[in-house]
Amino acid sequence: MVSGININLFDFQEKAVIKLLDIVTDSRSKQTVIVKSPTGSGKTIILIDFIEEYLTKVNSRTAFIWLCPGKGDLEEQSRQKMRKFAPHRYTQNLFDALQNGFDAESTTFINWELVTKKGNTAIRDSERKNLFDRIAEAHRAGTEFIVIIDEEHSNNTAKAKTIIDAFSAKNIIRVSATAVENKRYEYFEIDEVDVINAGLITKALYVNEGLVDGMEITNDYECLLDLADAKRKAIAARYKELGKSIRPLVLIQFPNGQPETIRAVEAKLESMGYTYDNGMVSIWMSEDKRDLPDNLTENDATPVFLLMKQAISTGWDCPRAKILVKLREGMNEGFEIQTIGRIRRMPEAKHYEDDLLDFCYVYTFDEKYKAGLLSSIDKAYETRRLFLKDKCKTFTLEKEVRDMDFDGLGEREVLIKIYEALVAKYHLSSDKKQNQMLLADAGYIFGAEIHGQALQGEFVRTSALADSHNYITTHKRIDTHKHGMQLMHSVDAIKSSIGMAQNKVKTILERLFRKGGASGRKLLALETAEFYAFVINNQHKLKEEFREVTAQMTVQMSMQMHPKKSTFRIPEQDFFRYDPNVKGEVEYLSNAYHEYTSGFATSLVRSTSEMLFERHCEGRDDIEWVYKNGDTGQQYFSIVYVDGIQKQWLFYADYIVMKKDGTVWIIETKGGEARGQDKNIDRQIENKFNAFKVYAAKHDLHWGFVRDKDNQLYINNTEFAEDMADEHWVPLTQEF
Repeated sequence: MVSGININLFDFQEKAVIKLLDIVTDSRSKQTVIVKSPTGSGKTIILIDFIEEYLTKVNSRTAFIWLCPGKGDLEEQSRQKMRKFAPHRYTQNLFDALQNGFDAESTTFINWELVTKKGNTAIRDSERKNLFDRIAEAHRAGTEFIVIIDEEHSNNTAKAKTIIDAFSAKNIIRVSATAVENKRYEYFEIDEVDVINAGLITKALYVNEGLVDGMEITNDYECLLDLADAKRKAIAARYKELGKSIRPLVLIQFPNGQPETIRAVEAKLESMGYTYDNGMVSIWMSEDKRDLPDNLTENDATPVFLLMKQAISTGWDCPRAKILVKLREGMNEGFEIQTIGRIRRMPEAKHYEDDLLDFCYVYTFDEKYKAGLLSSIDKAYETRRLFLKDKCKTFTLEKEVRDMDFDGLGEREVLIKIYEALVAKYHLSSDKKQNQMLLADAGYIFGAEIHGQALQGEFVRTSALADSHNYITTHKRIDTHKHGMQLMHSVDAIKSSIGMAQNKVKTILERLFRKGGASGRKLLALETAEFYAFVINNQHKLKEEFREVTAQMTVQMSMQMHPKKSTFRIPEQDFFRYDPNVKGEVEYLSNAYHEYTSGFATSLVRSTSEMLFERHCEGRDDIEWVYKNGDTGQQYFSIVYVDGIQKQWLFYADYIVMKKDGTVWIIETKGGEARGQDKNIDRQIENKFNAFKVYAAKHDLHWGFVRDKDNQLYINNTEFAEDMADEHWVPLTQEF
């Protein structure tokens, strides 16, 4: 027996245990250890062996706390594994601990949701108090704690932090397949290739095998499901040849699980002979767990298709799952790479030296591959709560919120503005053929097909998907019945840039580009199918065109619009991003909040102009206090401005400054210039400037836009000018 548990570990697993022991026994180590452990690497076994070795060889006066995410009874699965492989060790759940306490040499498995979920009565206030009592009791008895946080990325809340802090653990070990190295913590990772070589996970994954470059697709779902089923049948036949009773499972993942998408997939499966009734299909959505057999995860279970939501991405093991079909409901969904962990395990924890069985397969038309849901533990900054100084508590200011009775320009006026903008930009005329040529020349795509691309290739490391650019192109002939939803997704995306209702935006697009109807301001006369394809293919360009129109300088309609007013007070407590790696930290005494330091104003958490402005205020002796306003939310100071189509938006100025002589300044910082390049990315800068000017004059306040150039700050509070060489931009000290 290599270790004190009933299983022989693989080399890489043993090395991981030794590495963990080395870190936690080294007095120079940091408290938190992050372990990146690929799905399928046997992290539960590694952790059980680590507990065994630690209690046997390091310190038996230790109690382990093992926190698991809430989905899929993972804490019970992990506890059962510990009972199996280390039956001589005492394990308990949260309710056992509330009754009996945390004894030395015990391991307590706790479901995160029991202690963190809002409104969850699983742990009532009296029990919460009791939990803290039990922890204090253990500390008094000389018991040390080590906290293990399993699949941590799915739980990182203030409540979770309170619970973890209460244990005052000697070490916190965070384990996740998607961890990221962070200088504040100890870090090591188990190499995915070692896990592959041990035979625990597939040798590689193949994305979109069978799709051909330039392929014409009639229907996304049908194409992907046909490919997946053909692959499933081939794998099943090969297992049969080898005498294995393994039924490969296809996971069909929906982004949100829209009822119509699910129905379309169910109908397609039924046409292929797979239904809930014949036991071949199961569904696992949070609100619907139809026909989920108890043995679903066993190698010979009946279902061969499982419909599921995005959520089933942590802790659920089903080694017979070999194929993942990831559907999309719009054009822009991202693919969470960690989901692939669900299909990478080998059903018998060994390779068959047969690529068909030693690979896993993904079929999807998603174009964005994201590395996974990383928690803020993996971000380079922390979030800290600060409390307001007494002298700032009486300060008030009148703030503005939108007047919901005033809804900007009507559809017709917006249509005219967009029409005029496109005519001017592309030199368009009443000649629609000529217009099409000019727009095509500017990069617009025409035709009656949707152009798409799909990733294709073989990947050994799961993470390689996020960096791959090996795409093939696909074409879909427009079918107005099937692609209506896709059209509305594109209209939605365009709508977000101008804040109008979806139906109005669709009408404007039809009036400009679609054949038929009023022809007064028609730029193109596209047939229905061509119009659908035009909007879907050019969604990003159209969104930008609409955005440019809203950024045009507006005449502020003070006559028609009367923003609602309310009183702003500085929040008595607030959360701020903090850079824990700040060098030479000093307290900023001028800040409105207690304990606000230079760590809250580094380049990690602030823009250059914000950083320079805070430093500038700190260096002056005529400033009473400086308040950094929030970016969005009812508790912060806001001014209403109107865009180029008379739509109201809220603008949150960055700073409120009280000088010792009682004058109040409101300052907005913007990106400045660097090496002759404009760093400002705010399209609405001029509309905000003008609204700000009106507000300040009305309330007799001092104000200004502040930008940086060559590490110096300049202010403008007279006439807007984009170019910082303009005479209206003057050194900050000249005005402020």
